[in-house]
Amino acid sequence: MPQLSILTPLGDITLSEEDGAIVALDWGRGRDRAETPLLRRAAARLQDYFDGAAGGFDDLPLAPHGTPFRRRVWDALRRIPAGETRSYLDIAREVGCVAARAVGGANAANPIPILIPCHRVVAADGSLGGFSAAEGQTTKRYLLDLERRALRGRPLKGHLL
Repeated sequence: MPQLSILTPLGDITLSEEDGAIVALDWGRGRDRAETPLLRRAAARLQDYFDGAAGGFDDLPLAPHGTPFRRRVWDALRRIPAGETRSYLDIAREVGCVAARAVGGANAANPIPILIPCHRVVAADGSLGGFSAAEGQTTKRYLLDLERRALRGRPLKGHLL
């Protein structure tokens, strides 16, 4: 499986491609390096994102592996605008589920964080909830602040760690 690792303000992340689509974004450096045009484009889009560009990732083909329910949740996450948040309950209602916890489980299983923006989902009371990155809530807060600043035209400079 082709992979490309890049250095970001969050540390190394690795993108993986399968059958012409991004299937994973993992925290840390991957063991395999096989660049493809798609991986290079995704890496460039991520670098732009971390440089404060207020764009999305809609032009990247994503094919996360998961159950039909999880894929519905991940599709709903992609519809949350940059810099905004939704609650687990909001997403549950959108996908026709009565249990916000199930949405939390789908978020935790998201194989393509950032590109599928699970960091934009928060608890009903506005608290951040969890996040899969090594720094957890600190990383989630960083990503949300980065997006909000980009929308205001004020990039967030520097590294998280």
